[in-house]
Amino acid sequence: MKKLNKYDRQFGQGMTEYIIIVALIAVAAIGVYQAFGTVIKGQTATAAATLAGGNSGGARGATTEAIATANAEGEKVKGLKDFEK
Repeated sequence: MKKLNKYDRQFGQGMTEYIIIVALIAVAAIGVYQAFGTVIKGQTATAAATLAGGNSGGARGATTEAIATANAEGEKVKGLKDFEK
């Protein structure tokens, strides 16, 4: 059986730390996407329609509506009672 030296254990520790960092970044990205998902979708649709040479009026309207909704939600005072809503 191969005997592990201290460098083998440090390599495993480094990989574990990278996995934890990647997981935290993924959780943060999911949270941001949930908070601004409709705005991001609308802006992506607008950019795609414009790049394709099409009319992006419908996508811009959806984006404007999503921005207004996000702003209204952001201005509401919320506490821990509203956490699940």
